[in-house]
Amino acid sequence: MPALPPIRPEDEAVAERERPRGAFDAPEELGHDGGRFDYLLRLGDDALILGQRLSEWCGHAPALEVDLSLANLALDLIGQATYALNEAGDCEGKGRDGDALAFRRDVLDFRNCLLVEQPNGDFARTIARQLLYSTWQHMLLERLTISSDPFLAAFVAKAVKEVAYHRELASEWAVRLGDGSEESARRMADGLDWCWRFIPELFEVDETIEPLVARGVAPDPRSFEDEYRSALAAVLGEAKLQVPADQRPILGGRRGHHSEHLGHILAPMQYLQRTYPDATW
Repeated sequence: MPALPPIRPEDEAVAERERPRGAFDAPEELGHDGGRFDYLLRLGDDALILGQRLSEWCGHAPALEVDLSLANLALDLIGQATYALNEAGDCEGKGRDGDALAFRRDVLDFRNCLLVEQPNGDFARTIARQLLYSTWQHMLLERLTISSDPFLAAFVAKAVKEVAYHRELASEWAVRLGDGSEESARRMADGLDWCWRFIPELFEVDETIEPLVARGVAPDPRSFEDEYRSALAAVLGEAKLQVPADQRPILGGRRGHHSEHLGHILAPMQYLQRTYPDATW
């Protein structure tokens, strides 16, 4: 369970009244195309943090084949993060490249969804997290292939093929675990129950997304939420697992309000760059 509670509308109202006196962090001035910058951060941070999470399985997965598969997923995601964050740096125009955005931002500056920063848990929970995220990411990237933004359309043309494999792998393992032994089915159900509360954030539309949707840059995620839930239900049906009951949603990652887990990811990930700035080898 994340340490931070969901941000309620009444909390945001208090923050608006208190600005700039520090009830919440004051919003960064992003310039004329700050929405595009923020959206690129979201895409890049999702991929970066999930790639870092999956890399933790290297040498620890339950079988050599799975070890290689998860490492390949991590490499795909880190590659996607590199492209998105480099473009975000160019868009920002402050001289920061993808490495600077990855290794020299603090926790509150990250814009990834809360789902991707959740601990790996056991193998079943990792598969549950991957199923929920990759299914959503695949549907999102399919729609981004017709983005009015030339970079996004070109970027996702390759990434969507990688993510299709991620989704297929997660779906196949969800079925194998759910329709396997009593123990594997129980663990898979527990993993889904842990991750399910983070689904609503994937479909949240805020002041960053709305103008991008209007410009044809980004798709409205609400437009494919029903398709997403139907796809999950089909996989879980094949796995002989019950669709978890909806839970109180946990939101805030897109605004920089994260669980305690993100700090524990960034500490080892950013250690070298923080300790030896501008080191080369």
